[in-house]
Amino acid sequence: MRSIALLAVCMAATTAAWQQTPRVSPEAVGLSAEGLREATGLLNRYVAEQRIAGAVAAVARRGQIGYFEAVGVQDLQTRAPMTERSLFRIYSMTRPVTAVAVMMLHEEGRFELDDPVARFIPEFKNVVVAGEQGGPPSPATKPMTVRDLLLHTSGLNARTSDIYRREQVRSRTITMAQFIANLVRVPLMEEPGTRYRYSEGTSVLGRLVEIWSGKTFEEFLDERIFRPLRMTDTMFWAFTAEQRARLTTVYGPAPAGGLVQVETETLPFTERPTLIEGAVGLLSTVPDYLRFSQLLLNKGEHDGVRLLRAKTVEMMTTNGLSDAVQKARGGSMGWGLANVQVLLEASATDPASKGEYGWDGTAGTIFWIDPLKQMVTVLMTPSAPSNPDQIRQRFKAIVQQALVD
Repeated sequence: MRSIALLAVCMAATTAAWQQTPRVSPEAVGLSAEGLREATGLLNRYVAEQRIAGAVAAVARRGQIGYFEAVGVQDLQTRAPMTERSLFRIYSMTRPVTAVAVMMLHEEGRFELDDPVARFIPEFKNVVVAGEQGGPPSPATKPMTVRDLLLHTSGLNARTSDIYRREQVRSRTITMAQFIANLVRVPLMEEPGTRYRYSEGTSVLGRLVEIWSGKTFEEFLDERIFRPLRMTDTMFWAFTAEQRARLTTVYGPAPAGGLVQVETETLPFTERPTLIEGAVGLLSTVPDYLRFSQLLLNKGEHDGVRLLRAKTVEMMTTNGLSDAVQKARGGSMGWGLANVQVLLEASATDPASKGEYGWDGTAGTIFWIDPLKQMVTVLMTPSAPSNPDQIRQRFKAIVQQALVD
């Protein structure tokens, strides 16, 4: 756990770090101020119509912030306003952070992408694959690899799947050892490498980071990613009163209209979890995640700090699925080692560029990175379901229409 002295340093550094990211007028980065006012108007309408309690959003282009707005409230009871430093449960937006940690260790030669997971975690040696049409399971014919975990071709399932819920595979109150035991106890859904299936594999990667680095996952992220990038508002639980005061409350639609609080976990994010997860565990802010996104856009470097080689990030942010797996998955979106969805082909009906990538979280957070336009967009709303009334698509469309060069 961080010391009191380190906490003081981190909290004092937060404002200074964010002030170092240039803020300019929208026009200075090729955006229309009038168009972006429409984006703010959309968010305010959603608040007024009680579809969301509040939101924080930012757009950076060419390394400078041209838009940053906070609307609504963090909590409907306290009426604490949303601010730039409001904390959100980012859930699956934890995964790209974990992927960066993994690939940093890959660059150090700690493993190869096609190494079997069982080489490092012996419990995976005897996994079995579910039988077809209810038949008996059989031993896997090929090993699950680190690459499979990154690309979600491992055969593992999602934490929200019926079978994982029924078998109580995942809980924030269990140890990593118990989590791994639970995973291997349930048969794989299919042979590794044969199908894309969004899964708990990213939390297994968090355990691998510990094995490869000799540090806890929490320590590795703090020392090697968060502190170098000055992401001082990103953590696995709100452990100070000041942080808890900034933690947003998640809301969903009430049966009679309006909003009702939604509990996303049995163990709240104001208490230290036993299970530190690489898939869904982090809290963060829009400023912090914007800095992380800029690292990816800049191909591994931000503010003079390089975490990854440019070629590594290029590989991570292009489609990594095999032709057969991509064909079976279908659609215009591929998947990259960075744990991001990648647009394979631009569409006449969607202004997004080929190669745009990003991902979202189950409690209302999302980010997009467009390398062609040199633009990062981050939108965070504390919402479950995560995309009330298509707010993400509507907000993104307005931002895209605000581009003037």
